[in-house]
Amino acid sequence: MRHALEAGTIVAIVAGVVGYFVVVRRSSFAAHALSHAGFAGAAGAVLLGLHPIIGLLAFTMGGGVLMGVLGKKAESRDVQVGTVLSFMLGLGVLFISLYKGYATEAYSLLFGEILGISQNSVIITLVAGIVILVTVACIYRPLLFSSLDEEVAEAKGLGVFAIGIVFMLLIAIATSIAVQIVGVLLIFALMVTPAAIAERLARTPAQGICISIAVALLATWTGLILAFYIPYPVSFFITSIIFLLYAATRVFGIRHHRPRKIDH
Repeated sequence: MRHALEAGTIVAIVAGVVGYFVVVRRSSFAAHALSHAGFAGAAGAVLLGLHPIIGLLAFTMGGGVLMGVLGKKAESRDVQVGTVLSFMLGLGVLFISLYKGYATEAYSLLFGEILGISQNSVIITLVAGIVILVTVACIYRPLLFSSLDEEVAEAKGLGVFAIGIVFMLLIAIATSIAVQIVGVLLIFALMVTPAAIAERLARTPAQGICISIAVALLATWTGLILAFYIPYPVSFFITSIIFLLYAATRVFGIRHHRPRKIDH
């Protein structure tokens, strides 16, 4: 339970930060696709006798770079992401069919296994989280500028393409550590929905990031506590809490306009 709280806190903070930019950049489909690519990588690692996290990272990062290279413009990105996703899923099916045993570790990534997380996994999660947060801090302003208005940022000479590649790598790493909490199939819960709530409530990007982190932390901590006393999966509680919060913002019509400009 201590390990779960430690890993859950790290993942919630990372997902809150990265997820905000995922929503602002309209890259939700990319985050979803990378989580499925990660499952294919985990299956490949199991086939080769390696730890699933190695394949997970390799495929999410490779898929992230490929999506960034193929989908240079936002309007064509969904098509390229879908193409890469289908290819990765095909590989996943092949790897699973070739494996003669029962790929327990790979299948566990579908729904997460936070209560079974080890101390080593917590350390890996912490290191990955620090790398992601430091990188976001270093590229915050150009990333925000290109996220809010990609065409203007490119016209002003900003390296939009390079920023896009770096950001896809950040999504890949964030996705890889987040699947331990909610799994491949429920990755939207932590990577997208808290940020979608924040976008509706926040007046500034800084507020949006803080709200996104707060929602992810609230859902993760509450979900873990409930799962400790009630015999149901943690991922069920986390996704349900986040969904109810999002539904509340929609029902009560809470909405602030997303900022379109920042100081250059």
